[in-house]
Amino acid sequence: MRFLADIPDCDVEWLDALAAEQGVSRAELVRRAIATFRAEVSGDAFDNAFGIWRDRADIGDGLIYQRRLRGEAE
Repeated sequence: MRFLADIPDCDVEWLDALAAEQGVSRAELVRRAIATFRAEVSGDAFDNAFGIWRDRADIGDGLIYQRRLRGEAE
């Protein structure tokens, strides 16, 4: 389906630059943005992100990692 949307020139320029950088069309970027927004609104973003760091060997224990980032004593 196609539709018309008024987008400020500065946003179109930004989209065009990003599209060129990523090697995709402006329309593809808009489709990706809508899919991301839809996942956030529906709650799927949380479900998709849950456990995303579980296989990171450089983190180890999550609580120790958080405390180290915050500069707290272990």
